[in-house]
Amino acid sequence: MDEIHAGTAVPEALPSADDIPVAEQLQDLVIDSEDVGGFLGDLAVFSAESVSAAAGLKVLCGITLSRRRKSLTVAGSSHEARLIDEVQQAYGDGPCLHAMRTHKTVLVKDTSTEKRWSDYCAVIAGRGHLSALCVPLELDEGATAALNFFAPRAGVFDDATIRNCELYASQAERALRLAVRIGTKQQHADDLREAMASRTAIDLACGIIMGQNRCGQEEAFQILKKASNGRNQKLRDVAESMIKAVAGAGSVSHFEP
Repeated sequence: MDEIHAGTAVPEALPSADDIPVAEQLQDLVIDSEDVGGFLGDLAVFSAESVSAAAGLKVLCGITLSRRRKSLTVAGSSHEARLIDEVQQAYGDGPCLHAMRTHKTVLVKDTSTEKRWSDYCAVIAGRGHLSALCVPLELDEGATAALNFFAPRAGVFDDATIRNCELYASQAERALRLAVRIGTKQQHADDLREAMASRTAIDLACGIIMGQNRCGQEEAFQILKKASNGRNQKLRDVAESMIKAVAGAGSVSHFEP
């Protein structure tokens, strides 16, 4: 963990990793959310509220996700939380990006005097965010994420708070993995349906061209492909346009070699 020092005492600890109600609440967020984006938004709000209750002051939370070496802010507990996280993306480096690269929690005790990432820290200090705590999350298939907490006072995150945030993050990590897996499976199913729909439309259009030109399927496909290139339209769009014309008994384009 990078530079963890004692700070202002926290009234009460965050829920530990063994706190079943917290684990259940995080699982409920996964179940109740319509998609991964919705879950991440709910997770940011829930995380901010949990840390705020422990610290005794309002703490913001942004969530950053990195896949295939590309990082982006995906959720925030508020518009401001997303904004200060997105500013970091613009600079290309900062505490949360460092946390994800090193897989270690990063603490910024006072953004107004921080020498690392000084430009970024100066910007968020000017917006009233004087403490930052970034806790990395390990996901599947090489993806990483981070919970990024911002507080309006310096020295808010002490050793005990950091440990409890890390324990809490381990619960959030499990829930996020589940949400990403569900989202990935849903995306694969959607992609398969889309591919099947495209294939069906193309096959039907090829059948029409075969009837018009008395040619084989491969030749019909090449004719359709040539029409797609000539019109600068997707192959599926040209196929669907032709099918609609036939179904509506309208004027049907005669595709020739």
